[in-house]
Amino acid sequence: MKTQVLLVAAMASSAGAFSVSNNQSARRQFLQTASTAAVSTILLPTIASAEIVVPEQSKEYEFPADWGLTYNYESDAAKVRTHMVTATGMAKGSERMEDFGKNLKKEMIEFVSYYRRFPQVAGKPSFSTLYTSINVLAGHYTSYGYKYPLPEKRRKRLYQEYAEIDKSLKRSR
Repeated sequence: MKTQVLLVAAMASSAGAFSVSNNQSARRQFLQTASTAAVSTILLPTIASAEIVVPEQSKEYEFPADWGLTYNYESDAAKVRTHMVTATGMAKGSERMEDFGKNLKKEMIEFVSYYRRFPQVAGKPSFSTLYTSINVLAGHYTSYGYKYPLPEKRRKRLYQEYAEIDKSLKRSR
């Protein structure tokens, strides 16, 4: 929201810079344009890029016993997200890593194939972001197998998406 307000303000103040009138207003317009450019280069990158802390990979985790769907979207989405967060944080050589990956991939496929049939669910922001995350993680498993952890760049992107999913689920969106 703040980013949108700043962008609108920047565009509004710089729009007058292209009209020509007397010297005093030309100087005023130049100062407006210069200040707008300075503010946008200083503030916008910090506002737009929310930092996500990527935790270190770990070999220690609790193997879940609650695989599968309950066919309640909110609880299933939260459960799949939790399992994906656990998988994203696993280090190479974690105990039962391959079993975890196989169970997770089965659960992700079941989740997507069930919930994408319902337009009221498929249109939610939480579903579309979760679907994207599922594609990333399932693609990693398909390409590299279940024994190899995710690279740092992919982990960072997934943790950003997990944060968005969590916010959307808390708002029932």
